[in-house]
Amino acid sequence: MDLNAVEGLADLLAAETQAQRRAALMMTEGHFSQQIDTWRQTLLHLSAQTEAALDFSDEDDVPSSDIENAIQVQINDLYLRCKAALAVPPAERLRDGVRVVLAGPPNAGKSTLLNNLVGHDAAIVSDVAGTTRDRIEVAAALDGIAFLFTDTAGLHEGTGDVIENIGMERARRAMDAADILLWLGDAAELPRQDAILIAAQSDCFAEDKRPGLSLSALTGEGMAALRATLLSHASAILPAPDQFALHKRQRDEVTLIISHLSQAAMSSDFIIVAEELRLARNAVDRLTGRAGTEDLLDNLFSSFCIGK
Repeated sequence: MDLNAVEGLADLLAAETQAQRRAALMMTEGHFSQQIDTWRQTLLHLSAQTEAALDFSDEDDVPSSDIENAIQVQINDLYLRCKAALAVPPAERLRDGVRVVLAGPPNAGKSTLLNNLVGHDAAIVSDVAGTTRDRIEVAAALDGIAFLFTDTAGLHEGTGDVIENIGMERARRAMDAADILLWLGDAAELPRQDAILIAAQSDCFAEDKRPGLSLSALTGEGMAALRATLLSHASAILPAPDQFALHKRQRDEVTLIISHLSQAAMSSDFIIVAEELRLARNAVDRLTGRAGTEDLLDNLFSSFCIGK
C-alpha cells in the first residue's frame, strides 16, 4: 500500500455515510495510485527523452528530428490529465458534509425547518422574534450523503442590540460560505442567484401563491420535494460514485505537478524542461510516499542504446 491507499483506509475507518465509504474504498483500492503511476511512467519517459536530447544527441539511437515538438505534445497531454484529476470535488466536503444554510427574516420558519430536516429538535422554536441569535450547526445524513445544516439569526434592519448584530453578521458569513443556501425570505431580497427560494409555513396560507418551493415543516407538505432538491444539488458538487476524492495534501502535490508541467511546456530550453520534469517527479514521489531516483536512469538506458 502506498501513502494514498493508507489515507484511504483511514477515511474508510472514519466513514459514517455510504458516499464517504465509496470514495474511501476507491482510494484504498488504489484507483488514484494507478492514475499516479501512469503519470510517473510518462514523466520518466519524458525525462529520459529530454536527457537523451541534451547529453546524447550524437548517438544514432536518439531521434533528433522534431523531438522537441514530440516532448511538448506529451507534456501538454499529461498537463491536461493532471488538471482533470484536480477538478474532482475535495474530500473535505465529502467528509464534513455539504453546507446547507437556512436564512431569512425573523419568524420565517427556519428553526422548524431545520428540526424537520435533521429529524430532532436541534433548534428552539418560538413565536418570539429573534429566538435564534447565533448559528446552530447540525450534521445529518440524507440518503447516504453527509450534510451540515446551519440555522441562522433572522436578518432585519436591527434594533441596536450588540448581540443581535453579531448574530446577523455571523449569519451573513454563513450564507457566503454555504454550498446550498435556502432563503426563506422575500423573493425580491434573494441574496444569491443560486439560492433556493423557500415559501415556508404554507399551512398558514389558505391559498399560497408565493414564489418558490411551497412547504410546511409542521405538516410535511413539500418536504419530500425539498430533500430531493438538496440531494440533486449535492450530487453536483460531490464526487460521483465511481470517483475518488482528494485531500488537501494530495491536491497541493497535484497542483505542484501541474505548475512544473506548465513551466516545462512554456520553455524551449531543454535544461529548464529537464529540471521542471525532475521537480514534477519529486512531487509524484511525495504523493505516493516513495522515492525513485534510479528509475530515471533505468528508463533512460533502456529506452536508448546509449554507450554501446
